[in-house]
Amino acid sequence: MENKTGKYFKYAIGEIVLVVIGILIALQINNWNEQRKDNIKEQGLLKQLQEDYQSNLLQLEEKMVTREISLNSAVKLLNAFDESDGVVKDSVIKDLANIRHDPTFDPIKNNLTSSENLRLIRNNELRRLLSNWSSDVVGVTEVETTWSNLVNEQYHPIISELGLGRDIYNSFVNDTEHNWLLDKNSNSFKSEIGISKLSAPLNEMLINKELESMISASIVFNRGANLQSEALRQRILEILELIAEEIK
Repeated sequence: MENKTGKYFKYAIGEIVLVVIGILIALQINNWNEQRKDNIKEQGLLKQLQEDYQSNLLQLEEKMVTREISLNSAVKLLNAFDESDGVVKDSVIKDLANIRHDPTFDPIKNNLTSSENLRLIRNNELRRLLSNWSSDVVGVTEVETTWSNLVNEQYHPIISELGLGRDIYNSFVNDTEHNWLLDKNSNSFKSEIGISKLSAPLNEMLINKELESMISASIVFNRGANLQSEALRQRILEILELIAEEIK
């Protein structure tokens, strides 16, 4: 009986070991399968993020170019205020139309960087950068919003008071570069607004203190926005580089 009991005991232990091994193998296979599914999801997520951030980069760079145009025009206008000899009114109008631009960066919004999706990304540095993306954008949008408010609340009243609204809007839709248009070669935005007979003469424009102040402000805010944008641009390039390293 003792011999039989020992054999049964050894047999039972063996059965338990086999069951445990079977369970462990099944769990491992299941883990491998889940990991494979997560890897597939991660690759799909990375490719979509790559596409989105490339679009964000393109948009940001276009806004930076638009601000550079505004900055160049603002400098020319201040020079005209300082020395008006040889200044042509049409050129001043075009430059005033250029500084009227208030480009705003509007990155693609989606749920790709939700906590559930970020869990799939194994690269810790990439996950950190994606998690901080929203706060990084704020530095640019705050400056943009302030300048946009100044354009609407102060710049427009000044040019209206000088009777320059029609001339500036005519230049804005027909002469200035529109980097914010989807179709850069389209002429559909052009419109026959024409030139006003009521606009202030050049000498009156170039002694207007409020106008000079707004031109100066445009330099400060557009330069500040572009400095913030350059920092954000570097962040996007860093994100894209990490994504490219993770895509198989």
